[in-house]
Amino acid sequence: MADRNEHWLSQARSLRDTVENQAEKAEQLRTLPREIVDALWDRGLMQFMNPKEAGGDEPSMREMLDVWQELAWQDGSVGWISIACFPSAAFAAAFLPDKGFEDVFTANANRVTLAGEFAPKGQGVKIDGGYQVTGSWNFGSGTGHSEYVVGGFIPIVDGQPVMEPTGLPALTVAIFPRAQIEFTDGWHVTGLKATGSFDYNVQDVFVPEHRTFKLFTRENKRGGNLYKLGIMPITCAGHAAWALGAARSALDDVIELARQKTRLGDPSTLAEKPTFQRNLAHHEGMWRAARLLVYDTCCAVADAVVAGEELTTDMRRDLRLAGTYATEACREVVQFVHLAAGTSAIREGSRLERVFRDMYTGTQHAFISERIYIETARLLLGLDEDNVTL
Repeated sequence: MADRNEHWLSQARSLRDTVENQAEKAEQLRTLPREIVDALWDRGLMQFMNPKEAGGDEPSMREMLDVWQELAWQDGSVGWISIACFPSAAFAAAFLPDKGFEDVFTANANRVTLAGEFAPKGQGVKIDGGYQVTGSWNFGSGTGHSEYVVGGFIPIVDGQPVMEPTGLPALTVAIFPRAQIEFTDGWHVTGLKATGSFDYNVQDVFVPEHRTFKLFTRENKRGGNLYKLGIMPITCAGHAAWALGAARSALDDVIELARQKTRLGDPSTLAEKPTFQRNLAHHEGMWRAARLLVYDTCCAVADAVVAGEELTTDMRRDLRLAGTYATEACREVVQFVHLAAGTSAIREGSRLERVFRDMYTGTQHAFISERIYIETARLLLGLDEDNVTL
């Protein structure tokens, strides 16, 4: 296991020069350039999370966390794509019915890049053989370079939404070939500029039932027990790893900068300044504590599920709590670095400038918002027995 982990981490690290050389171009394009996409494929990373039947390696939770963190260290947008595209393809490969798997993966020799928004912002009228889907989605991270695009929708039968026993609609994910999608762009933003997180829509597009699966399913048709975690826990781990990687890059860069930078009016370098030393140690400790929480929680839950245990409400609660806390802590770390670095952090195109923009954009995501704290607190307090959306 250690050798395999080092292999994938080495593959990720081998992209550092390519990512740095292409960073400016990527932001100008507002999506990853072909050079980075091809490099991710060449290293096997674009599909490494897939079940073996889809050309993947079925990595452990620790392996996924390490790779995500490394890619986010290199560049926020590349890291974001790794937590968007890698899992999206893996989910489709694990959960699609056999006919859908054959259409999407087998027919394309498993070289499938897939992305989009899983949130149920569409409606699918049930008809013979599938659904007539209409919907409009935002922030489709990775859609700029993906051959297939996902869209969450609510199934409609006889004019009414199909409901689950939980009282929620039977939230479902459709997979569309790119040619069926109308892109309206909209991705003009402060940070994560290169993620190609475009807005898109479909109007009365037929999606065969075999190219759909339930959003909250944990019944994988391919791959091992790791996929029984389902979409939400793995997505949570990805967000946490992204924040950790981005914040680590900021800390590493400011430590290097501090050894040589002298701020106006100071008699010595930033590294010799006691207030900087104190704050660096504090935020280094904060980052390490957040990382330990994420790794301990995510790996313990994943190990239990892989061993055959059921995913419990407490496990899901603890995962979301860890991911949300780590993201908030990492935002504070990056804010410290931004202030400590002074004008070096505002030079357009520098890593410090980019990570500040990326972090404050990434932390706006609803998946790690204040709402998650409130929902986990209600479970801790016994006010709710469960929350299936966690």
